[in-house]
Amino acid sequence: MIKHKLRQQTLYLLPEKALFWEEKKLLIIADLHLGKAGHFRKSGIPVSDLVHSKDILTLDKLIENHKPQEVILLGDLFHSNHNQGWEIFKRWLKSKAPLNFKLILGNHDVLEFSNYRIDNLEVLESLDIHPFNFTHIPEDHALYNIAGHIHPAVRLRGKARQSVRIPCYYFGEQNGILPAFGNFTGTAKINIEKTDCVFGIAESKVIKIN
Repeated sequence: MIKHKLRQQTLYLLPEKALFWEEKKLLIIADLHLGKAGHFRKSGIPVSDLVHSKDILTLDKLIENHKPQEVILLGDLFHSNHNQGWEIFKRWLKSKAPLNFKLILGNHDVLEFSNYRIDNLEVLESLDIHPFNFTHIPEDHALYNIAGHIHPAVRLRGKARQSVRIPCYYFGEQNGILPAFGNFTGTAKINIEKTDCVFGIAESKVIKIN
């Protein structure tokens, strides 16, 4: 875990690929992509739902350890059309009441809106909590924008031309991007400027890259 000061706020960057905003007691994650395993099975690719169960267990432990006042989900909570995976998650979500969740809709959140009618879930297009603006896709805003969608990663190079790509937290001058929380997701290598702050996640540790 690394403490990152941004806009005079304290953000803890967790190795589980989640962000904890200390002053507001908010736990923030992006791109869980629940149901993606079921989506692959429909295409004839055998993938177990256990990958999603591990993600939910990790989120459950983060809630237990950090005791947030709310959880913010920065989009792509569910990967595709309705399947049993959503019903399992919905039961888990209800079990966490009175803890409230805010879902900022992402491009993969295509379920019928009736599926989101859960007492402790609020669905939004974006969310402003000074000094930050939260969206799924990074965008320009008067406040500092924090988003997901990209699944950012950086490549580390070692001796003998060895290299590995690892997920990362990215903080530019006006935009921050969180790594994808779900383990059954890809990553996209990002370009880094000298003024950017980048923290990689490797071997359950958060390390400063730039």
